[in-house]
Amino acid sequence: MSAAPMPPDALTELRDAMRHFAAEREWERFHTPKNLAMALSGEAGELIEHFQWLTAEESAALSPPVREEVALEMADVLLYLVRLGDVLEIDLAEAARRKMGINAQRYPIEQARGRAVKHDRL
Repeated sequence: MSAAPMPPDALTELRDAMRHFAAEREWERFHTPKNLAMALSGEAGELIEHFQWLTAEESAALSPPVREEVALEMADVLLYLVRLGDVLEIDLAEAARRKMGINAQRYPIEQARGRAVKHDRL
């Protein structure tokens, strides 16, 4: 008896949707790693604008309209990141799991708990 195929994960679905979206518009030639990284940076800047000058408390209590704007900016960041991963043939979920493992080693619980310092200062 063969195992049922695994359903695609959310990142794979987004990757495929973005690939299709770009292909329909014949945008592949514009989606170079350089251009996608620059677009990603621009969208991250637009996300940051929503939080600039807010206190920590204000940033955690966004009004519903601002929260929706933030959600859409976060989506833009995610979509460009997913598209960049696709163009560079990087499995983002696997890379994120690897990075979490690295961070777990860099920030041992006993040393890092409750401390906001870089790993080389623990």
